[in-house]
Amino acid sequence: MSRNLNKGITVKYNKMIPLSEIPLLAEGDFRNAVLELTQEGWRCNAFFSMINKGSGSRLMMILSDDHQGVSRALCLKVENNTFRSLSTEDEQFHLFEREIYEQSGIMPGGHPWLKPVRFPRGQVESMDFFRMEGPDVHQVAVGPVHAGIIEPGHFRFQCHGETVYHLETSHGFQHRGIEKAIAAGPAKNTLLKIGVTAGDSTIAHTMAYCQIFETFTETRISARAEAIRAIALELERCANHIGDLGALSGDVGYLPTASYCGRIRGEFLNMSALLCGNRFGRNLVCPGGTSMDIDDGIKTELLKRLDAGKKDFLNAAALLWDSPSVLARFDATGTVSGETANRIGMVGPAARASGCQRDIRKDHPSGYYHLSFIPVSTAERGDVNSRAYVRWLEVQESIKFIEKLLKELPEGETLKTINKSLAPDSLAISFIEGWRGEVCHAAVTESSGRFKQYKIVDPSFHNWLGLSLALRGEEISDFPVCNKSFNLSYCGFDL
Repeated sequence: MSRNLNKGITVKYNKMIPLSEIPLLAEGDFRNAVLELTQEGWRCNAFFSMINKGSGSRLMMILSDDHQGVSRALCLKVENNTFRSLSTEDEQFHLFEREIYEQSGIMPGGHPWLKPVRFPRGQVESMDFFRMEGPDVHQVAVGPVHAGIIEPGHFRFQCHGETVYHLETSHGFQHRGIEKAIAAGPAKNTLLKIGVTAGDSTIAHTMAYCQIFETFTETRISARAEAIRAIALELERCANHIGDLGALSGDVGYLPTASYCGRIRGEFLNMSALLCGNRFGRNLVCPGGTSMDIDDGIKTELLKRLDAGKKDFLNAAALLWDSPSVLARFDATGTVSGETANRIGMVGPAARASGCQRDIRKDHPSGYYHLSFIPVSTAERGDVNSRAYVRWLEVQESIKFIEKLLKELPEGETLKTINKSLAPDSLAISFIEGWRGEVCHAAVTESSGRFKQYKIVDPSFHNWLGLSLALRGEEISDFPVCNKSFNLSYCGFDL
């Protein structure tokens, strides 16, 4: 841990930082430090408010340098309930600042588009939207009610004929209150709430939370527990990537791969169920390690199922890649350049499909990823084909990784009892490479050792703007396949 009064303080995933050690910067110093860091290539992971009774408000920012694998925390002392917006200088801050204003009332002065990030309860009809004007210009509104079981989200297209000039997304119809429910914890039901932050990313979010908990209690779990967590995380990645490839095939009317991948996804979900009794990994990861172990019988069965699943998946994907009609719909559709992806702070497979070498497992490894490396899978063109291709590569690498861990599973206990309280008046952070990308949890404790502030940044928070930019200049009929190529989370955003 190193201290730099001008640029915040270095923070690591397994090292808590006393709040007294984090420099409290005046606005000018804070702004200069943040903009200097971002110009050097640092990226914003989280930016949130902390309301302090009797001592005014604070804004906490976590920034990371992915090349050096270093993160820093900076704290701004807010004067007169306002600060000068950073969004006019760097686009990656715009959504964070809108959220800060929405949740705390702290005004980012000069912000170019200060509308709510999420629909306030009862105010759907009064929400402002960007509008184009002119002959033959029209808008198409989709949602928030969708067909089937899709969660609520609103898309508004500004079109000229069939060409999309602008797509605006709106969220917040569910009013879930996950972060507020976690504040003042941890409680008996905190882990359950974390597990439903985004139901298809249960392992990623519970791992992030448990690392926060273990950091505050200075708990080191066994290598065996770390390995089982990593196996579960990669199974979660495989199931969702395989499902996405099938869904992409279905969106362009190619049913063979769509049908096969639907079944194969189920097989990988069943492997998670073999680990813990739940297809989505609920209750497996817990503070102190894992609630379940892998015995020789489970290990043998998992290896058998992995081998069969890998063969089935490669055969199903080969059908997709060998179909000219599919590739014609994927190629050069919904393109996001690497420059744009970096500029707006995209993460995960969507960023890697645009050529960004960004993967938490490599850049900020935690747990078993310190001991075993997974190659980063990338593409260059940033189109639907590239986003599908990265998923295809990642499934293969994840299967290799799981097989290796199962064959080399360390000895030891899987669950360590934690009787300590959380350290008071401290900050802890955790990064996990979920299947959509970076999952960031940041927690601040109060003097009693309870959570004063708990911030969750799901990868979808970074990537919804990427989907909007991918649609610019595309036909509106390309929206389904572009949307599916990102496959972002409504519930992970509506916290």
